[in-house]
Amino acid sequence: MTALGPLTIDLYLPALPEVSGDLRVSQAVTQLTLTAFMVGIAVGQLVIGPLSDTLGRRRPLLAGLTVYVVAGAVCAVAPDPAILIGMRGVQGLAGAAGIVIARAVVRDLYDGLGAARLLSSLMLVSGTAPILAPVLGAQLLRLTSWRGVFVALALLGLAVLTATAALLTETLPIPRRRPGGLAITLRTMRGLLQDRPFTGYLLTGSLGFAALFAYIAGSSFTLQRIYGASPQAYSLLFALNSIGMVATGQLNGKVLLGRFPSHRILTAGLIVLACAGTTLALLVTTTHAGLPWIAAALFLIACPVGMILPTTTALCLQRAPHTAGSASALLGTTQFLMGALAPALAGLGGQNTALPMAASILGLALAAAACFLALCRPWRATPDPLAQ
Repeated sequence: MTALGPLTIDLYLPALPEVSGDLRVSQAVTQLTLTAFMVGIAVGQLVIGPLSDTLGRRRPLLAGLTVYVVAGAVCAVAPDPAILIGMRGVQGLAGAAGIVIARAVVRDLYDGLGAARLLSSLMLVSGTAPILAPVLGAQLLRLTSWRGVFVALALLGLAVLTATAALLTETLPIPRRRPGGLAITLRTMRGLLQDRPFTGYLLTGSLGFAALFAYIAGSSFTLQRIYGASPQAYSLLFALNSIGMVATGQLNGKVLLGRFPSHRILTAGLIVLACAGTTLALLVTTTHAGLPWIAAALFLIACPVGMILPTTTALCLQRAPHTAGSASALLGTTQFLMGALAPALAGLGGQNTALPMAASILGLALAAAACFLALCRPWRATPDPLAQ
């Protein structure tokens, strides 16, 4: 469930030029298929998360996965770009079920440190999927066309649907469900946002996520055009940074949480992120540092995100024991919206300077730290919020 969203985005990336040629449309029109999916997955979380608080987890999840499979099959036979773009939007709306309900199920079954450790383990999946997906997509294109990629995604969705139907029981019993309706949903989300610590954790994690997206959006042009990395070298550096983030997430879940207070771990992650962002900004403005130094700074930017994201997610869900679906929806949507803004920030100065990427990463890291200090007041967190 957790891997389905990243795989649906990245497995398809190598096929974009082929889609453009086959449907005889521009690259800009082809990229709308990605935009439609991202908008769908952001909006879908806002709808499906609260719905799962009312109907339980299984029914919205199975319905979403079913629609995902059907939408993938229609994408595979789409005769024109309009239908493809529309079905990608539907695929995003339906695929949001797996992302938002996976977090809610974790909160239903686990509390405090247990939830935080499992969310850190899920970083292994969500971090590895984007690394492997483009490689798998390229190999699929050696055997089939871009339409075959969508067939593969539909079959993957069918496998997840089958496994979910067979293995996942309902985790939200009827007594713990909440009444539905738009007014109640909006009131619930407003109540969550009025909770200062919840909003603080939400913004801290989302801004850290945006800093990661600024790196992802800007690093390709920065490392290849400015610092001379070959495409192969860039892909290796990107994979290394992703592995570092995943490894940090595993360290966070299996070693750090439980031994150290969660606020101290989060503080350490934010300090590393801010220091790495500062170092990168200094390297690109005041020195003539080569590729190894820039790559090292980017590695140190990616790694602490493996601590920040699962910890803030667990702290948010800890404060919403009876509205985990709504809380998960706010988390996912805020992260996607801030992540969507990050590439625009990283590209403000054009493709021939690394300063906008470095400045945006540093600014987002400092904003995350400021939100954490102002809204969460970590010096008052005694005992550890995840141990309560």
